[in-house]
Amino acid sequence: MTQTAQLTGKTALVTGGSRGIGRAVALRLATDGAFVVVHHGGNAEAARDSVARIEKNGGRAVAVGARFGEAGAVDRLFAGLAAHGVRDLDILVNNAGIGSGSPIGQVTPEEFARLIDINVTTPFFVIQRALTLLNDGGRIINMGSTASRFAVATQIGYTVSKAALEAMGPSLANELGGRGIAVNTVAPGAVRTDLTAGYTAIPEVVAGLEAMTALGRIGEPEDVADVVGFLAGPQGRWVTGQTIDVSGGTYLGPLATA
Repeated sequence: MTQTAQLTGKTALVTGGSRGIGRAVALRLATDGAFVVVHHGGNAEAARDSVARIEKNGGRAVAVGARFGEAGAVDRLFAGLAAHGVRDLDILVNNAGIGSGSPIGQVTPEEFARLIDINVTTPFFVIQRALTLLNDGGRIINMGSTASRFAVATQIGYTVSKAALEAMGPSLANELGGRGIAVNTVAPGAVRTDLTAGYTAIPEVVAGLEAMTALGRIGEPEDVADVVGFLAGPQGRWVTGQTIDVSGGTYLGPLATA
């Protein structure tokens, strides 16, 4: 626990909190004092490990399972919260999502529908359900992507879904501002996780990504979690309706020479 423990007394729900960026976010919020509900989509062991890491550091957390994309998943998520005695929320982080590696000619209707269902429809209705639990002055933080800022042909379906998720932010922020609820989107670039190991383990790919990034390296989950922690905490109280690029300055333009 940090000395400031700025989120003591707060309750946070992190979807997809069992691995990668979601795990780093759950750990950060718990370190800041929040009681964290770690959602997982089926990997209960990974979720238990996230909870164990939080508890080892003196924090409090529980795991709740619900496989997004299946009928009734949102109901199961909130039934899980109720089963653990969670009656209100202060922070909602919509982190769970899926990717795609298909150019437009290979995207099937089934793949596209699944991308929209898990990356857009599910967080939309998680937010809808959470509004009755979310305390005034709370935070909603959606996990977008820099894919909505620059073109990658093999991510087109994923890009459309993340752009739609990002588009929710300003309207939600405007609607919920009267309750003091801030709504923002965090847009990571390439981040080194087990889900990106397929390309972050290839030196040539990493070198190419580093060459187009102003700060010259691949991101780590903690780089993103620190920004989420800022937005979730008291310092983020006057930021809403925004998309925060957390990519180390990826693809800003030709890199300056020394």
